[in-house]
Amino acid sequence: MSNAAPVVIVTGASEGIGRALCLELAARRDRLVLAARNEARLAQVAEECRARGAADVLVAPTDVTRKEDCRALVEAAQARFGRIDTLVNNAGMSMWSRLDEIADLDLFETLMRVNYLGCVYLTYYALPALKQSRGRIVVVGSLAGITGVPTRTGYAATKHAVFGFFDSLRIELSGTGVSVTVVAPDFVVSEIHKRSLGPDGQPLVDSPMQEARIMTAEECARMIVRGMDGRKRLVIGSLRGRVGRFVRLLAPGLIDRIAEKAIREGR
Repeated sequence: MSNAAPVVIVTGASEGIGRALCLELAARRDRLVLAARNEARLAQVAEECRARGAADVLVAPTDVTRKEDCRALVEAAQARFGRIDTLVNNAGMSMWSRLDEIADLDLFETLMRVNYLGCVYLTYYALPALKQSRGRIVVVGSLAGITGVPTRTGYAATKHAVFGFFDSLRIELSGTGVSVTVVAPDFVVSEIHKRSLGPDGQPLVDSPMQEARIMTAEECARMIVRGMDGRKRLVIGSLRGRVGRFVRLLAPGLIDRIAEKAIREGR
């Protein structure tokens, strides 16, 4: 990377983990490109980032499910800054329903378009610039991308797809200088829980999580930055996630029970 402040694109920047990450990067005086659908919320976050010390901030209203929006986002970043050093694929949504309770099967397609295809589209368009800068690709996955989670069938499927895509891409990028970091947080305090799709395909509104007992968005943001700076291959966000990854090979039924208990207790 050059000596100039790095240029970082963050999707899902209007709230939750994305907002916390932008504020963390702003304190380092990075140049930020904030992407999400809600332009008003993006403008508020941009002001917070400027107050925190960001070298420059570009607001780019973007729907990651639209290929043309993803292309326009990359073009806007390059037009403003002339380069892209890091792409953070953070935009996402979740669900909270057993399969046999679902009344609207369209939610599976919605989840796949946001959580998986949004990453694919944006990474595709940003890749030439990232190769030029020998930059970094960061994707916010989930522990649900490593193991199954009840009430999250569609969500877990999208996160498994994310792991498969970026693990494959990492191999393709060998020798280019572009790193790929997949972050797998455990439960995090975020608006994503309130907006999880219920069995009718509509947002829940109220979070089903015990938010006082799970990781804050700020803690998650710091974890992402450490992994990004170290160009880590994989960052797992909890001890139970790190241990469970290996226990699953020997005692998969035990991990199933732990996942079931975590959902039942909301933590």
